[in-house]
Amino acid sequence: MPQNEYIERWQKQHGKRLDHDERVRKKQARESHKQSQDAQNLRGLRAKLYQQKRHAEKIQMRKRIKAQEEKNVKSSAPDEPSKTPLPQYLLDRSQATNAKALSSAIKDKRAEKAAKFAVPLPKVKGISEEEMFKVVNTGKKTHKKSWKRMITKPTFVGSDFTRRPVKYERFIRPMGLRYKKANVTQYVSSFRLKGKTDILSPELGVTVQLPILGVKKNPQNPLYTQLGVLTKGTIVEVNVSELGLVTTSGKVVWGKYAQITNTPENDGTVNAYDPSPYSSPTGPY
Repeated sequence: MPQNEYIERWQKQHGKRLDHDERVRKKQARESHKQSQDAQNLRGLRAKLYQQKRHAEKIQMRKRIKAQEEKNVKSSAPDEPSKTPLPQYLLDRSQATNAKALSSAIKDKRAEKAAKFAVPLPKVKGISEEEMFKVVNTGKKTHKKSWKRMITKPTFVGSDFTRRPVKYERFIRPMGLRYKKANVTQYVSSFRLKGKTDILSPELGVTVQLPILGVKKNPQNPLYTQLGVLTKGTIVEVNVSELGLVTTSGKVVWGKYAQITNTPENDGTVNAYDPSPYSSPTGPY
């Protein structure tokens, strides 16, 4: 049994309190009062962050209400004189049009999916090949044709990587620019109010150094992805098996995707951000 389902296990064995449903209803009813109290008492930056959060929630709520109203209301098609005679049992029928409600529901689902798997850096500055590669002219054969290149940006290579023979190696990845670990951060919106910490997001809210498993996608060029180049905006897969994360279905999360948010060649480290709480190796990127 997964370690995070102990409450469900207890309820199956011993049942719930007799007033469980009533307590849940009262707790939900008190939420609006708590939100109102927070909105009145918070000051400064915390108040701005809280108002931004509430503003986004209200927009989503209005969209859901509007979509529900469109879904419930059925508009009949305009009555036009029919050129062909209709039978008796079809005279009092009206054709309902639900196309608008259907299109709104599809748009909402697409927007939710896009927001769920949105990366923190959707646009990055392009890097030319002249900046990425340095021409190597050493050697008799190489000096004539200049076909060998040295990568000037940080890269990642696997633990079982072996270099090709010198005469056949086209791209050189320097040992001093190879990185094996990344500092992965999961931001969390939390603040302290009257001695209580109110956490608004389920993420960990910590920064941990995790080993890199591979480079999933480099937005600059597919060639950079193949070479394992680490630039700003690159999606990397990190090993989170040591954190002991478990999904709601009980599966252990061992690999997560994170996007590099800094410039590794300038900072000397790889800083990444994990946008989703549970992103498996078969994830959206």
